[in-house]
Amino acid sequence: MAKILVVDDESDLELLIKQKFRKKIRENIYEFLFAQNGEEALQKISDNPDLDVILSDINMPIMDGLTLLSRLPEANPMLKAVMVSAYGDMPNIRTAMNRGAFDFVCKPVDFEDLDLTVEKTIQHVLQLRETMKAIKENNILKMYVDENVLNFMAHKEFENNVTESETLEATVMFIDICGFTAITEKVPANAIVKMINNLFDMIVKEIIAQKGHVDKFMGDAVMAVFRGKFHLDRAIDVAIAVREQLALVEEQLLDDRVFKPQVAIGINSGEMVSGNIGSASLKRLDYTVIGDAVNTAQRLQSVAKAGEIIITEEVYHKAKESFHCEKIGDVTLKNKANPVVVYKVIA
Repeated sequence: MAKILVVDDESDLELLIKQKFRKKIRENIYEFLFAQNGEEALQKISDNPDLDVILSDINMPIMDGLTLLSRLPEANPMLKAVMVSAYGDMPNIRTAMNRGAFDFVCKPVDFEDLDLTVEKTIQHVLQLRETMKAIKENNILKMYVDENVLNFMAHKEFENNVTESETLEATVMFIDICGFTAITEKVPANAIVKMINNLFDMIVKEIIAQKGHVDKFMGDAVMAVFRGKFHLDRAIDVAIAVREQLALVEEQLLDDRVFKPQVAIGINSGEMVSGNIGSASLKRLDYTVIGDAVNTAQRLQSVAKAGEIIITEEVYHKAKESFHCEKIGDVTLKNKANPVVVYKVIA
């Protein structure tokens, strides 16, 4: 059963929630708790460490939703918040997303949309808890099992898994957050990490929404893989959505330096090898994709300017019926003998 805390100073919302979700409440799928402001919510969080999701209004007396959001990591780092506010309150909604809100819904509340949003958030929380559980179990195992046994198990796992590979048609996308290198020397590390994590969270949500897979984070870049039907179209949709989302993020002042996040994106589609790549010595496996199509995608990203989504001519011919693109011309890519004709995706 999922436990959900609703934080809102409108007294009729509690009744509406109980009416709209009566079936799931009756079937013990959802349990709702209620608070009228952020201060009361923090007490509820303290009293109920098994809470899964918070639905919070932004504008409330005593303690507003944005302040509550900033207190959640300390109160319960596993909790995820969905903000509920009027569409006209978009500046506050953007602030909430930048402070770590998982999602938001607009008033007047569409309860069908709210239900889907809550389900998605609960699944995310459950995945986080499973990950934490696995980490704890692994640490406990290390405490009670002889190191030689663990090394043997890890080596066998590597031997069994490293051969599990396949060749597939897929699309790879590299998204680089521009300008981070320039400010890392001037801005405190904590501020940098907090900001890039917030930006990554925005990017990842778009990738997941299009059923993409986040392969890895590499410094200030994200590598994502898309498989299955329309994998190229879905990847380009994500790239456009990410560019639009970051365009909404306001300029931020970091120690007298103004930073406006933008992305440079490279996308390539084709045949690649998928499998467990790693080191037998370190007992570390990384399930990823490799091949020329992957390398080309990364090099396309390296030549992309801020705000550009770059594709090859071959990919352009596959995508031109669905997307408007403009030809850039020949570019030289690392380890490519001949120049490559590239295009940029406009919309």
